[in-house]
Amino acid sequence: MSDEEELFSAVDALLEQAVRDPLPEPAERKRLREAAGLTQDQVAGALQTRREAVGNWEAGRTEPRPPKRAAYARLLEGLAARFPAPGPAGNTSTASAGPTATPARETASRTTAPHTAPAPAAAPRPAATSRLASTSRRPGAKTATPGKTTAAVAVDPRFAHGPLAVIDVGADRKVVAYCTGGLVLDVPAKSIPALVDWTLQEAKLGQPKLSGPGKDADPLLVLTESALERYGLPTTLTEEERLAGRLSEGHKVIKQLARAEWKLTKRGFGPWARIYRPAKGSERACVQLCIPSWHALDSRHWGTAAQLPPAELARVLGAYASRVMTPRGSTAVTGLELMTALHPPTRASAPHADGTRHSEHNPGSLGKDPVDPAPCEAPDGHPLLADLPRFHIRGPGEKLLEEAYDWARPMTDAECTLRHLVGIDVNMAFAAGANGLIVGLGAPTHVKAPVFDPKLPGSWLVDLSHVDLSRVKVGKDTWADLDAGLLPSPFTPKGERPDGPAWYATPTVAYAVELGYDVAPIEAYVRYANGRYLDAWYQRLRDAYLATMADLGVGADLTPADFLAAMDGYQERDPQLAIVVSAIKATVKGGLGKLRERPRGEGWRPGEPWRALARPTWRPDIRAAVISRTRINLHRKIVKHAAFTGQYPVAILSDCVVYAANGESPLDFLPYRDGKPLPGGFKLGVNPGLVKHEGTQTVLWGEGVREQFNAPELNLARYIKDGTVTDADNGE
Repeated sequence: MSDEEELFSAVDALLEQAVRDPLPEPAERKRLREAAGLTQDQVAGALQTRREAVGNWEAGRTEPRPPKRAAYARLLEGLAARFPAPGPAGNTSTASAGPTATPARETASRTTAPHTAPAPAAAPRPAATSRLASTSRRPGAKTATPGKTTAAVAVDPRFAHGPLAVIDVGADRKVVAYCTGGLVLDVPAKSIPALVDWTLQEAKLGQPKLSGPGKDADPLLVLTESALERYGLPTTLTEEERLAGRLSEGHKVIKQLARAEWKLTKRGFGPWARIYRPAKGSERACVQLCIPSWHALDSRHWGTAAQLPPAELARVLGAYASRVMTPRGSTAVTGLELMTALHPPTRASAPHADGTRHSEHNPGSLGKDPVDPAPCEAPDGHPLLADLPRFHIRGPGEKLLEEAYDWARPMTDAECTLRHLVGIDVNMAFAAGANGLIVGLGAPTHVKAPVFDPKLPGSWLVDLSHVDLSRVKVGKDTWADLDAGLLPSPFTPKGERPDGPAWYATPTVAYAVELGYDVAPIEAYVRYANGRYLDAWYQRLRDAYLATMADLGVGADLTPADFLAAMDGYQERDPQLAIVVSAIKATVKGGLGKLRERPRGEGWRPGEPWRALARPTWRPDIRAAVISRTRINLHRKIVKHAAFTGQYPVAILSDCVVYAANGESPLDFLPYRDGKPLPGGFKLGVNPGLVKHEGTQTVLWGEGVREQFNAPELNLARYIKDGTVTDADNGE
């Protein structure tokens, strides 16, 4: 065969393949998967490929090759038959931009005439997918290509003006709504009930659902102080109202809402208020209010967001909403709501003979009913423990205690001869701990003398005191001899070696086996119904974090030296986006914390139930499993590093580790060869699970503060960032 014939044959084969296995557009591939409630991991498992490959297919970066292409086409064809693309009146969030995706300024009604915001400059919608702002960067700092961190998504015409608006009163006394993308709308409403009506009928605010069986996000209105005054609300709460978390029931605005037949949720009219009417079928009528001057935006997580001008506040909250979800309350509340939004408890059944459907359990979710924890998983004061003596203190053999590290040790003579203490911090450590973690989806089953199964989530009563860190497995057939006195135990938050049976989550016991030791559980509470419930949650927050960091000039493909340079002062490049990063990280930690929310006043007494127990998402076992895995992930890296370099940590606090070194940079002690890190050890980078530079102080500083407070084991990781020590470490 001639060269020309060979080339033509190859081209003909490609054409034949393209005709045989046509694929929809990348955005439609993602829509079909999400409509079916499938994760990228599930699709990847069925097609025997990696999750990253499925993500690339959905983003249009790559195309599947035979034989996976034919199988992928078959899957999408089947999903398309079950979940046809909605019409113009439905959810067209993944449809091509066209007549149904009219730009926001062209769709504004007569009473919502748009203006151009003074700042930031108007940008083509959707704002979430465009560059949020041009930023100044340090020389040499690199940024990821925008196309790698954001994907073009068509605008749903129902929500043409974005997920939220900041309501403000201008100098001309006109009420305006600052939306995302720089759009400003006139607001004709003269009262809070009228404002709610305008929002639902004309404002075109909201956000499409994140999962097929889920619900669209309700519109969010953020009221500035001038807007509060205009609508008859106080700019600040009284001390009594602040403690109650709401306005008094007799306030005139609450009476106005009642006359207009609007209702408030049980938390009343507070910093995060929800105003609604009972749903009729699938139609919801609900608007959420956020009131920054009532401390709705916690400065620990939102920084100075509450003091920003309206347009800039709309940009910050809009970026967070587009990348995470529309805020539903604090970052902790939003983190928990994101879990439910991605895995709704119910879904519509297949149609019956008469075409009707009913609500049924959504596989992979936690369901709609709460479940009791195992007794060892219940926190003190839980109703399951009501029969315990009043002042009884439960020990490790009665209580599951999976918490983050708070450990430190005195420095050795050799370490004192070095010049610096360098802290490294794991990026999004708890999010990384949730990635791929198998957790229970239902109630626990009690088992006596079980055989340990590392793939079975649960709580295990087992004696791990025999695990000796002086000799551990660091590979399949590789053992390492270590100085156990310089290492924390992986089994306790304080790093102390256990002295008998104790309760542990599955990842902790699995690590003991990984280190080369046998385990013999005495009893366990296991969950046979299980799954990777947090995978989609992790992926959503990971993508939000990476996209925002890329916009700040910190890309995922930087060399270690370039990464450290890019991280130096990244927050100053765009302080508003730095606020978004802080809020994303707080969403991770707060959402996991909400899984074991404790009583919050309300006249609660030990032994009585509290409000959070009524949620199916009150799951202390899931929280414990994530923290266990996060702590174990960190210890594994520490052991790998010690076995390879002979270096041991001086202090650990949660996800921060401090080492003694001769230089000021992490590169002065992290082993890199030809630009590649130690396999299984610490690696510099922006991705969750990789590490960044937390701070550097001198060894003299460390010894000095320990001597000053007469605390030889003062946890220096707590103060390594800026070196400021305000009081002796009390371990809390």
